Amino acid sequence: MPFLDRVLRPPSYGWRTPEGELSVPTKRQLVGELFSRVNIFESRKNWPAFTSWFFTVSLAPVFVIFFYYHFSWPLAVAGFFYSMVGMGSYGTVWLHRYGTHGAYEFKSRFWRLVTRNLVIRVVPDEIYIISHHVHHAKSEKPGDPYNAEAGGLYCFLADTNHQPIARDLSRGDYDRVCRLMSRTGTPLHTYEQYLKWGTAEKPLRTIIDFLGNWAFWYGVFFLIGGHALATALFASAIMWAVGIRTFNYGAHGSGKDKQRDGVDFFRGDHSINQLWPGFVAGEWHNNHHLFGTSARNGFLWYQLDLPYLYIRFLKLIGAAHKVRNHTSIFFERHYLPYVARTKAAKSSA
Repeated sequence: MPFLDRVLRPPSYGWRTPEGELSVPTKRQLVGELFSRVNIFESRKNWPAFTSWFFTVSLAPVFVIFFYYHFSWPLAVAGFFYSMVGMGSYGTVWLHRYGTHGAYEFKSRFWRLVTRNLVIRVVPDEIYIISHHVHHAKSEKPGDPYNAEAGGLYCFLADTNHQPIARDLSRGDYDRVCRLMSRTGTPLHTYEQYLKWGTAEKPLRTIIDFLGNWAFWYGVFFLIGGHALATALFASAIMWAVGIRTFNYGAHGSGKDKQRDGVDFFRGDHSINQLWPGFVAGEWHNNHHLFGTSARNGFLWYQLDLPYLYIRFLKLIGAAHKVRNHTSIFFERHYLPYVARTKAAKSSA
């Protein structure tokens, strides 16, 4: 069995049916799997799923405090843009293009630390990075941790039900997991510690990192605009925490073929380029599946790519290098041949 087939912990309902088809669980099975996997009293190895949801749910009281005590439309708008643009672009810059695909490299640990903590953090690195490699290798096939063909709830609960790494990896496989995580700079478990905790990341270090990140940003926002601004922006973080769990379902056509000629050039799956995720977070998803290691995904003139602008800024000030940009290859191999075919079809009509 290839490494990416066994690196994730299979859900109780399995990745595939006995006939080899995609296993599509019922909503009851999905919710049951969720509660089983967040139960830290059953096993300490459930800590990643518990922590992921704990930090998300912890934002809910701040959401209530903001709307009850500090609500104003300007602050609500500020929170909306912070969540959609700030946190959305951060997810693309750090988790997606750097943490998973290594589309660029940092020249110093300082700028890596800054970028890792650009915004309020709500997603542990390991849960995203390892499973995203599997997603690209098995997109819309059994084993894809957020397979849109299995439904919206399947994708929404993926961080808990499908994305944690397996608990019985061999030493060699665990070493490969560590190599995939190494560029983040996160201190990782030894193999013996992994067998005890079931993860590469260390639970105490992860919790301390998150609490430190939250304390820093709440303090900064408070100094700028008091509790009103701080609660507004922290309240908005829950929108992104929920939104990232729904993104892949929509970005893969909600399990249907919604691709358009001249817009979506990768036909290996149902991924599509959507205007809103593209504009606010540089998530031109079909482009990304076409060139996964490119630091730029907005190839066409209208495809704004804010994460790439940040990466270009890092390069400009000498903080990043080895920035991969596949724009010219995209035009040479895909867009210009498409334009030529379109013109030829019109002239012969």
